[in-house]
Amino acid sequence: MFARPAIRMRCATGLLAIGILLMLGGCGEELKPSVLEQVKAEGELRVITRNSPATYFQDRNGDTGFEYELAKRFATDLGLELKIETADNLGSLFAGLGRPNGPVLAAAGLVETPARQSQARFSVPYLEVTPQVVYRQGQPRPTKAADLVGKRILVLAGSSHAEQLAALKLEVPELSFEESDAVEVVDLLRMVDEGQIDLTLVDSNELAMNQVYFPNVRVAFDLGDANRMRWAVAPGDDDSLLQEANAFLQRAEANGTLQRLKERYYGHVDVLGYVGAYTFAQHLQKRLPRYEQMFRQAGRSHQVDWRLLAAMGYQESLWQPTATSKTGVRGLMMLTQRTAQSVGVSNRLDPKQSIEGGARYFIQVHSQLPESIREPDRTWFALAAYNIGGGHLEDARRLTEAEGLDPNKWLDVQKILPRLAQKQWYSKTRYGYARGGEPVHFVRNIRRYYDILTWVTQPQLEGTQVAESGVHLPGIDERRPEDETPPL
Repeated sequence: MFARPAIRMRCATGLLAIGILLMLGGCGEELKPSVLEQVKAEGELRVITRNSPATYFQDRNGDTGFEYELAKRFATDLGLELKIETADNLGSLFAGLGRPNGPVLAAAGLVETPARQSQARFSVPYLEVTPQVVYRQGQPRPTKAADLVGKRILVLAGSSHAEQLAALKLEVPELSFEESDAVEVVDLLRMVDEGQIDLTLVDSNELAMNQVYFPNVRVAFDLGDANRMRWAVAPGDDDSLLQEANAFLQRAEANGTLQRLKERYYGHVDVLGYVGAYTFAQHLQKRLPRYEQMFRQAGRSHQVDWRLLAAMGYQESLWQPTATSKTGVRGLMMLTQRTAQSVGVSNRLDPKQSIEGGARYFIQVHSQLPESIREPDRTWFALAAYNIGGGHLEDARRLTEAEGLDPNKWLDVQKILPRLAQKQWYSKTRYGYARGGEPVHFVRNIRRYYDILTWVTQPQLEGTQVAESGVHLPGIDERRPEDETPPL
């Protein structure tokens, strides 16, 4: 009857001894810091990505790309320097993730798949894309999965598209395809364009960015549902960095950062269409060479990227020096008589004078904008003012502010500009009616022409985007604000 207290005492003593031993055993060991703590202690965020137009590349102004911009903001949010590493293929990307002293985050347009769940852990999504089957114009258009049988199909090795086709093969056993780790999306599109392969499978965002460079490429059909892109970290129990990344991406969605980046990189890529893209390619070869040196000279004189001036000239006149509108606007840069006089142009039909005058007028407009408008938005506002006039643009900015939007962001103002053609809105403005939709199309087209011109004049690059420094005016490149959005 009296044994139980003794047993309790011996049990308590044993537990105490075990606890003491465990404590003593741990005295010589320090607790291992979390991944986030290690990253902050080292002062840099090491990110692995792909070298492609939709992720990360270098142009004449340095590093750029959608994934780069987003990762840069995340690093800044953590108070760290961003260190980028590129992988030759998707296999090496996942292999490099989390290696000792290696990248801790993958930002490469990745989709979470069953096969990848053992290779990494994934963040919340930040971009929705659709897998699309691509074929060559002039060939029979596939419209369903069964039409893929017997075709030469090549996709990126280890990609979500390869997994998708492998799953489809279980339903359609006759289907065959190949994978390669020696190509990127641009190579696949080129191979379809040139007829080296029949089909490939790419994401909608990458096709939209690159299709204009490959006039024979067409979309056959969407294969399956939309996918959502995510960042990735190494597998394991430590989720400190993953939680921080998730919180950042959620804030980026809430405060508009993601939307602004999407608009910058993808918001103007499909404005030309097939016919417009083909026509531009023809004029690029036959017309631009006659005036390229004039654009270059004007660019040097006014310290503005000559390719932006050339894009403006194409939008205005299709590079035709004798172009004349029914309202009397004339010349390669389509100057009004009043504008021509103000910038010293005596003969609007002289292409050299017209280009010089257009450059001078654009710089004037650019410099007169409020200081609160920063690059790259400042360039788009200047183009809009060049088209519609500074007074109407200011009216649109006031309406934008009245709607609770940001009058210094082109993404917001371009939504409001079309209201200048509606009486219920323009009756409230100082300068009245204007064709407000016109400058929106004007800017979108010029941005696309500029992108193409930058790409074709830098053949060593796989692709290009308008750099953050916008028009590349002196002082802007040096200023290069880290964010075009409020700090996260």
